[in-house]
Amino acid sequence: MSSNPLWHGKPYYSLDAYCKNTFGQKLYKSALDAGFTCPNRDGTLDTRGCIFCSTGGSGEFAASLSPSFSLKARIDEALTITALQKRTDKVIAYFQAYTNTYAPVEKLEFLYRAALEHPKTAGISIATRPDCLPKEVLALLNRLQTEYSAPRNGRNAKFIWIELGLQTVNEQTAAYIRRGYALSVFDQAVSELSQIGLPVIAHIILGLPGETKQDCQNAILYLNERSVFGIKLQLLHVLEGTDLYQDFQAGKFQALSQSEYTDLLIDCIGHLRPDIVIHRLTGDGDKRVLAAPDWSKNKRAVLNTLHHEMKLRKIHQGIWRENTCRIR
Repeated sequence: MSSNPLWHGKPYYSLDAYCKNTFGQKLYKSALDAGFTCPNRDGTLDTRGCIFCSTGGSGEFAASLSPSFSLKARIDEALTITALQKRTDKVIAYFQAYTNTYAPVEKLEFLYRAALEHPKTAGISIATRPDCLPKEVLALLNRLQTEYSAPRNGRNAKFIWIELGLQTVNEQTAAYIRRGYALSVFDQAVSELSQIGLPVIAHIILGLPGETKQDCQNAILYLNERSVFGIKLQLLHVLEGTDLYQDFQAGKFQALSQSEYTDLLIDCIGHLRPDIVIHRLTGDGDKRVLAAPDWSKNKRAVLNTLHHEMKLRKIHQGIWRENTCRIR
């Protein structure tokens, strides 16, 4: 296991470690549902959504901002509740559900500013699609980044992170899950965001039907060569009510076992560039509609098993990086 002191005893560079190194404390996310939609649902690209996506747009645990009173007051309430529950003075406002740059710029600016101005936020994280970053949205993000990245009038500096749903680098798989954009679109988005200094967190799903260990490794090698700040490694959850669930019920694929997932995670972490911050290693499926895998409900056991196996195998983040052929 690596003795890197920046990792705080873990065999990889976790979000917890990054926050402690950067902000001097652990930061918790306050997930928000701002009522957005998605081009994969509103008819622009499709009406069905991605094959694995629930009707909540992956925001089942997010606080709805549908206003029974003012929208700003609802944001204040959601962020304050998270801070009280976690007993912390700083949270990350996480715009999670659906596509959080897919709206008029005026609405986006209002929402982002409301979260950035809140005294409990250290910054905001915006989950979106790489094909939903038009020039006017990039200009807004650039303006906000410039304004909030330095302390002003007694207010601390705050960050803006952009989370992009990549899911896979296999174009055949991308077509199956109805991702709706080519890999070159992701490349362009990362390049444009990097040019204005906005950190990118890439989402990868492990266990997609038909994907092999090499497919997952290829995704890691691909991201190693991009200007990526963080990564989320998400276990594929099969949720009732999705088209993926129908394929699962029809026996077209099987969900990963815990041992298979642990092996995949270890392989990905071992090949991952050591400076990339790991923001997630499994994910939380809504237990009310989670069809498979059942073992994923015990998140602590999943992480404990991972840490035990990495220690046993003497693996740490990036251990195989120098011996890997790079994909450019």
